[in-house]
Amino acid sequence: MKEILLVEDEEQFARFIELELRHEGFSVSCAFDGESGLRLATSKQWSLILLDVMLPGIDGVDLCRMIRMTSQTPVIMITARDAITDRIRGLGSGADDYIPKPFAIGELLARMRAIFRRIERAEPDAAVLTYRDITLNEDTMTVRIGERKAELTKREFDIFKMFMRHPGEALSRDRILDEIWGANDQVEANIVDVYIRHIRLKLQHAGKTDCIHTVWGVGYCLQ
Repeated sequence: MKEILLVEDEEQFARFIELELRHEGFSVSCAFDGESGLRLATSKQWSLILLDVMLPGIDGVDLCRMIRMTSQTPVIMITARDAITDRIRGLGSGADDYIPKPFAIGELLARMRAIFRRIERAEPDAAVLTYRDITLNEDTMTVRIGERKAELTKREFDIFKMFMRHPGEALSRDRILDEIWGANDQVEANIVDVYIRHIRLKLQHAGKTDCIHTVWGVGYCLQ
């Protein structure tokens, strides 16, 4: 599931966009000012950031520049302004696209999907993920430590793929539950711990010890 960060100070408008995007199958988090937007933007890897220009505190243009210092996450600027100079400022700060208010939700979705398609075309080898001596191949559903193969089940493979896509990032149990099990209220959070133990043991058998670390109070991290 793609995770979207929406930074917009008009809360009613933000809630409308959030509901529409959730209806389309996206996971959405909201921030209503520049400072909280910066904290969330730098807290994890997002699929895309929707960023209003006119924000209290840090404005959207400066916030986009700050995001670009550490991340290449796609950014679409959203604003009531439609002047050429404002578009130039937004795109010059590192934004990938620019959409003025008011807009149809269908236009926003089309622009988002166009960015996702560009990313996918730019990453033809995305099916093969590597981290140090670990290689994960999505097409063959195999994980190798050097030349040795780790025999993972489908569920174990999907969980470990999350870590390979976000190396060095702490993944919470809730986040793993949401992505792997979805909206299944019959699954308890401690099932994640059980699967992590199984994955650790199988990686150890393939020659990789202690690569999935426990982050106390958060979850787990591949490093």
